Amino acid sequence: MTGPAATWEARADLVVVGSGVAGMTAALEARDLGLRVLVVTKDDADAGSTRWAQGGIAVVLEDGHEPGDSVDRHVADTLAAAGGLADPAAVGSILADGPAAVAALRRRGAVFDPAEGVGAAGALALTREGGHTAFRVVHAGGDATGAEVERALLAAASSAGSSAGPVAMLTGHVAVEVVRAGGDRGPVGGLWVLDDTGRLGLLRAPAVLLATGGYGQLFASTTNPDTATGDGVALALRAGAVAADLEFVQFHPTVLYTGPGARGRRPLVTEAVRGHGAVLVDSAGHRVMAGEHPLEDLAPRDVVSAAVTRRLAATGTRCVYLDATALPGFARRFPTVFAACSAIGVDPAADPIPVSPAAHYCCGGVVTDVDGRTGVAGLYAAGEVARSGLHGANRLASNSLLEGLVVGRRAARAVAGELTGPRRLPAAVDAVLLGGWAPADRDLVQRAMSRGAAIGRDGAGLAAASDAIEAATAPAPGLSRAVVEDTAMTLLAQAVLAAAGTRTESRGCHVRTDFPRTDDTYQRSSLLVGCSGGALTVRGAADEQTQGVA
Repeated sequence: MTGPAATWEARADLVVVGSGVAGMTAALEARDLGLRVLVVTKDDADAGSTRWAQGGIAVVLEDGHEPGDSVDRHVADTLAAAGGLADPAAVGSILADGPAAVAALRRRGAVFDPAEGVGAAGALALTREGGHTAFRVVHAGGDATGAEVERALLAAASSAGSSAGPVAMLTGHVAVEVVRAGGDRGPVGGLWVLDDTGRLGLLRAPAVLLATGGYGQLFASTTNPDTATGDGVALALRAGAVAADLEFVQFHPTVLYTGPGARGRRPLVTEAVRGHGAVLVDSAGHRVMAGEHPLEDLAPRDVVSAAVTRRLAATGTRCVYLDATALPGFARRFPTVFAACSAIGVDPAADPIPVSPAAHYCCGGVVTDVDGRTGVAGLYAAGEVARSGLHGANRLASNSLLEGLVVGRRAARAVAGELTGPRRLPAAVDAVLLGGWAPADRDLVQRAMSRGAAIGRDGAGLAAASDAIEAATAPAPGLSRAVVEDTAMTLLAQAVLAAAGTRTESRGCHVRTDFPRTDDTYQRSSLLVGCSGGALTVRGAADEQTQGVA
């Protein structure tokens, strides 16, 4: 799609796309390092996924961890949950930097819940979540950790207390295309953006950091906000970067069931509720996780979600129940969950909470190193949009906020280190936008993905979803935020379906009912390489052959 000429231009050293934990951490660090930073976000700065993170931050604090816990043990738990696809070196590197990243966040004003009891002065409260073998998750406001992290970062960004002043924010603008100097082969030269009135702008910058979150909105029911439309991965693919592990979409097992046909973002029931002793039961009161895994209700999320899905199919019901009636002080410890339950007439102190799985966290994304670098010079990614090697085939609970904090800081430092001399930006910029991709109807994409690519996929369902989306894809008459988002969702849907179709095994949160066993020949990532002219090229996980996917 060819867009109109830019109606305005601006310059920066670093453009950060997204205002969540990874983006704002990077922006603050870059500002403190003396870079001119501009943060771009589609909506208000607080409209992303970070605010909805309930559980906490998994970290082995140097001065306040459970006896016997260690970073090595945290690494072991992460690798155990990851289905053999996490990068051990990346896991060790990111988790080892966690204590320093959390300390930096606290210096920026974040306040975490204190430990209670004798001898707890100055220590932080720790909880345990699925897949963890120790209490190592710090939290804020009971179950409002993401909201506190976001508050602290945005307050620090707006503060004039820094010698560099507040971080510049451009809200209400969607990122349309990454600019590369010298056409599609040179380094990054900036970013095209579009406001809600259709006015196109050009941000000239030698570095762009994508921190846009995931693509949970590909599914009809999700814990993600409306902004999670996969924009960052689509931007990176069209810019020539590589994405991996897109088939691994984690479905959170305990999302509040609000009735048949519920669509869009649904309230999360944090895993910490099970960490405090709640158990899953079916409509007859039978334990769901008994005999399913040694950790039972605290098993990794892919295990619990799959078990819940099997029980729903066996009983012909739409939800199971999380029985937290024996937990003391539920409303105080989990105020966010309590409020969501109260809104549908459920009192967790007296009633089991109706829950069912929903799309939650994307384990794959743009391939980066542990400093956020992609394969395109000047293009970085951090947070859920990135595949840093930390998560593999399934994310360990509460590792995501930690990843955003660690890699966000590192990416800013990498940019600062690489912008040591003048870098010439392109004098003329091509205005061909969206790289030959066209959108399909959003509702159709969500319905097709929910039918064909949710928990329990098979080849026929994946192919049918791909065919339905391809048949519905058509050029858009103009350029708007909705067109940009729908084009990204269409690209990501086809990428997820292609990767899921290529991986003919079950591993982590990718469950193939026609290939139920894990196959060791697939113990490596599947890569999407190349994205031009409306086509993807997929390299399979089991072989080195390449195939075009329209």
